[in-house]
Amino acid sequence: MEMALYYPEEGYYASACNKLGMDGDFYTSPYLTRLFGDMLAGQLEEMWRNMGCGPFTIVEYGAGTGLLCRDILVRLRDHREMFQVLQYVIIEKSGPMRQRERELLAAEGLLHKLRWEISIDAVAPVQGCILSNELVDNFAVHQVVMEDELMEVFVGYENQGFVERLRPATTDLKNYLSELQVTLPRGFRAEINLEATRWIKEVSAALGHGFVITIDYGNSSSGLYTRSEGTLTCYHRHQVNHSPYEAVGEQDITSDVNFSALDHWGRQGGLEHCGFTSQTRFLQGLGLNRRLQQLEREAAEADAAADLARQIDLRKLYTLLIGMGNKFKVLIQRKGLGRQFLSGLQFAQVLA
Repeated sequence: MEMALYYPEEGYYASACNKLGMDGDFYTSPYLTRLFGDMLAGQLEEMWRNMGCGPFTIVEYGAGTGLLCRDILVRLRDHREMFQVLQYVIIEKSGPMRQRERELLAAEGLLHKLRWEISIDAVAPVQGCILSNELVDNFAVHQVVMEDELMEVFVGYENQGFVERLRPATTDLKNYLSELQVTLPRGFRAEINLEATRWIKEVSAALGHGFVITIDYGNSSSGLYTRSEGTLTCYHRHQVNHSPYEAVGEQDITSDVNFSALDHWGRQGGLEHCGFTSQTRFLQGLGLNRRLQQLEREAAEADAAADLARQIDLRKLYTLLIGMGNKFKVLIQRKGLGRQFLSGLQFAQVLA
């Protein structure tokens, strides 16, 4: 999976081909509408106020085409006091993606607020918020199968095709399930994302004072390990399949994120739990309904010939965003702060 996604120049995310939108393989929420970044910016503004209105750094991992960054900064640009003390850092390893991000953000006149880094170590200690949207689901995972003992799935090659080989799982894989108190039934296949545990430890070490927002599709441990075939999924030309050994390097390979694991290993790294909720509830807590009503009023008052962009079907847009939001989850963690009221967590749920 690591090679299929990230092998230099040939891996899915290392190549220059388009991944997002109509001509790509999948959509993300920022691609559908600027409202997603607009709402998220409101949460970041609230975090800034909770932290005393001083210098504030937003670190975004894997910014894709830069759409979310653009929408956040465009909204915060209207808040002059915060914008003056704001710095935005993008952690991006892909050269082609960096170029796309720069082009988009230059067109909005935002480059003076931005810097790009390969590693978060260049920014630490961060005073502000570390943000990721659909990042962790693309970390390479280990697949395991429960037989008489836990077995790991390896990949071999024979007769001009890939084949799976089972070998006893390592201690790290067994300990992962043990620490989360997960027992797989016999015959169940599942994914274990050790890279995610290393990532959240890296994030917690880099955060000096502030918040971590992780947005992705997935579930808690109790909701994740109930599917006997696991969650490994591929996306190619907006079609879903479960064949990672086909179209290697030409399709996205993902697996659902275990938010219980991010919470568990985050606590070990010094992060405290703020809350966990669906993207739908997160956006509703931030006032998405009120924002849509405002936009509808503005659209009704606008002259169609002068402002065609406002004549979009906002209700259809709302349905798309909320439909995606029921699958996507939001985890917020904090460090160096006491309990804080966060509007996006008004409808939080238990993470088990």
